[in-house]
Amino acid sequence: MSDVPIELSAKIDALTVQVAYLSEQARQAERQRQERAELVRDVTPIANQAFPLAIEQLEEVQEYVDLADLLRLLKRLLRNARNLERMLDQLEAVSDLADTLGPLTDQAFEKSVDALAEMERKGYFAFARGGAHILDALVTSFSEDDVRRLGDNIVLIVNTVKDMTQPEIMGFVRNTLMLAEKELEQPLDISTLGLVRQMGDPRVRRGLALTLRVLQAIGAQAADPSR
Repeated sequence: MSDVPIELSAKIDALTVQVAYLSEQARQAERQRQERAELVRDVTPIANQAFPLAIEQLEEVQEYVDLADLLRLLKRLLRNARNLERMLDQLEAVSDLADTLGPLTDQAFEKSVDALAEMERKGYFAFARGGAHILDALVTSFSEDDVRRLGDNIVLIVNTVKDMTQPEIMGFVRNTLMLAEKELEQPLDISTLGLVRQMGDPRVRRGLALTLRVLQAIGAQAADPSR
């Protein structure tokens, strides 16, 4: 008989535990029901506003869109949800990169503006405009045949210019021009006696000999055009 109270007490304890468990489950169910009710209460006004708006928008495109197309598009979006998520991650990464590079691009832009302003101050753009005017004059002055002949003789022209721009040639031409400019300022004695007197100067005779030699070479070139 002494075991009956112990067994009864154990059953009561087990029953108490089950009642407490059921009570907790009931409280959780009630809490979830309240949360759902609050969600429905919050969403209902939004849904009431969104539904007529959706109907209105769908009415505008109903002749262009079929329900089957919408369902197919929805299925495709669901199938590519991971791809869309990766794409959004990439967009976020690009946005972060743009935020990082923003100050650098601003500095580069400011430096570019400063460099362009300095070039304008030094006259680069004015020179370019003048060069464009010269190029336009050259283009309008040469015919197609002139350009073709220029192309046929471009190597000869370049070689001639290269020879003419040698330091020795340029120095000789510059010195000659400077001396001629000085001599033009002096009075000239063109009388016969004056010319004979100048012929007595060795420098005059040397210049005359060089001039005659150059004239001889020019005459030889004129006599033999094939050279």
